[in-house]
Amino acid sequence: MKILVTGGVRSGKSRHAESLVADGEVTYVAAGPVYDDADWAARIAAHRARRPASWTTAETRDVAGVLRAAGDAPVLVDCLGTWLTGVIDDAGLWEAPVEEVETHVLGLLEDVVAALAERGPGSGHVVLVTNEVGLGVVPEHRSARLFRDLLGTVNQRVAEVCGEVHLVVAGRVLRL
Repeated sequence: MKILVTGGVRSGKSRHAESLVADGEVTYVAAGPVYDDADWAARIAAHRARRPASWTTAETRDVAGVLRAAGDAPVLVDCLGTWLTGVIDDAGLWEAPVEEVETHVLGLLEDVVAALAERGPGSGHVVLVTNEVGLGVVPEHRSARLFRDLLGTVNQRVAEVCGEVHLVVAGRVLRL
């Protein structure tokens, strides 16, 4: 089963995603950047503290590679929003023309989608966490608009190959 878990900041989406794969060996993909920031470090520490000892952590943006290498084992990706930020950061594309950013991101995204689609029905759960950022106002700054628009596309493409999408609001789960 492939499940996309979405919701706002601090909605409980990561805890819910973790509960979907909690038993046994799991590959946990920490797909985002690491910042030299005390608040960010505290968030990462909290996530690490919740993970069972039987889980293996891969700190990488190569989500497609991890999905393929995991075979039929369960995988949890947390999260596509931080993955997107890292992908744009790594390529230095925040100020590039939108078409250039889209081409880069969508190429990587299609590889992720293909890797998801390759996992058969008998394989372990793949749970992907993402942020829902399209419910607010149009951001003032270009980088925020770019991120919001691209993450909307990422979420739609991943949802197309997932059997379920869960929206988490205030710790409550709505299966879409």
